[in-house]
Amino acid sequence: MASSLLWLLMSPPQPTAGGVHHPLLVLDGYEGDGIRLKCLSERLFADVQVLWRSGGGEDVLGTPLSNSSTANASSSLVLKPGSGNSVSCKVIDKVLRTSTESSVVIADVFFPATSPWLAAFIVILLLILLLVLSALYKIRVYKKITARESKSQLGICGAARGNAQKEFQEDMDQLQRELDEEKEIFEKENQELLSKIEFRRARSHAVQITLDESCKHPNLSIKEKNRVMACTQPQPPLEALVVAREGFSGGKHYWEVEVGDKSQWELGVVCEEVREGLRNNRATAGGNCFSLQLCQGEYSLSGEAGVRTWKPCSVVGVLLDQEQQLLAFFDVEGKQLLHRLRFHSSGRLYPAFSPGSDGKWLGVRPVRV
Repeated sequence: MASSLLWLLMSPPQPTAGGVHHPLLVLDGYEGDGIRLKCLSERLFADVQVLWRSGGGEDVLGTPLSNSSTANASSSLVLKPGSGNSVSCKVIDKVLRTSTESSVVIADVFFPATSPWLAAFIVILLLILLLVLSALYKIRVYKKITARESKSQLGICGAARGNAQKEFQEDMDQLQRELDEEKEIFEKENQELLSKIEFRRARSHAVQITLDESCKHPNLSIKEKNRVMACTQPQPPLEALVVAREGFSGGKHYWEVEVGDKSQWELGVVCEEVREGLRNNRATAGGNCFSLQLCQGEYSLSGEAGVRTWKPCSVVGVLLDQEQQLLAFFDVEGKQLLHRLRFHSSGRLYPAFSPGSDGKWLGVRPVRV
């Protein structure tokens, strides 16, 4: 639950008289741009009154969680950012004339925030639209002027008329080229911005990955539970894999791999059948491995013909999205998407790694968000 990550400063209960059960403050999760809090008491609504109070001492209206006077006293409140970030819940016993109070403080960093990339994207889009509208206006004005001049010079000889039309066409072609260049620049910048936003969202699903000694090709060597390298002769093929201990059957999961300047590697996921086969020293990945490969400077995706060329990268990020049945690979240092790969698998999937045969280490590193 997202609210479990919040840092809370909980003040100790402060009874004003007597000794009774203190109200319990619970973070119920995000709601809109705020965080919903619940105040729970073991006393009945018929016996007590539940009051909310802000950090500045002002009373705040809460919402009862039950309309029955015989139910336990409970109330909820949505704390908005910029409202002082502190609130207290006070339970007043009408019979014993006692009260108890609990309070909570939430730092601004834990409130939902709008991505700064969205504002940049909107500004760029507005500038491009303004440029296109300005160009269209100039074209329209130019056409009107040309038409007016053509009507006033009907007596000009055919050669002069031809020169005017030629100049007009050249101006139109130049303006079209400028528009095409601006459109290309906008599309490139827009694609880079969207790619960085996608990369940032992918990293928010980071998980811890540990290589499994019992599920690897016999010619691979593991060091420090997160590094792997080919260790014997003859060198193993690129399909020689080691599988992680962690497996996933739903949701989104992201991890990063340091490939350095290696000339060969393979990163992706495999199904339960491949993992068990590696454990028994009898399996090959075959069609049950969904991966991105690098071999001799050329990239290829499992299940797809042909090769692709991208600039070299030293750290590769892998996002497994089992909701969309999608694998996405990122250049971590450039914060750019390398490629997406769709797959079809309904079972549990495990991260898989192949260091190739270039004699260099491949390592899984912790994600630093």
